[in-house]
Amino acid sequence: MKGKHFLKLLDFTPTEIEDLLNMAEGFKEQKKNRISHKIFSDKNIVLLFEKDSTRTRCAFEVACADLGMAVT
Repeated sequence: MKGKHFLKLLDFTPTEIEDLLNMAEGFKEQKKNRISHKIFSDKNIVLLFEKDSTRTRCAFEVACADLGMAVT
């Protein structure tokens, strides 16, 4: 999946979506066990939301920081 952008579900096969969900589950388990997993260190991400939502923005920022990303 290297080089792919997640813009819509239709860009991915069902197998790729299942792989993404399994990877997310692994990251969640690592966080629960306090295992650092900065897999995306030195990467940047821009968060654009259609509606204002402090809770959503904060949740995404925390998740990105957990994975090592810088957020704009």
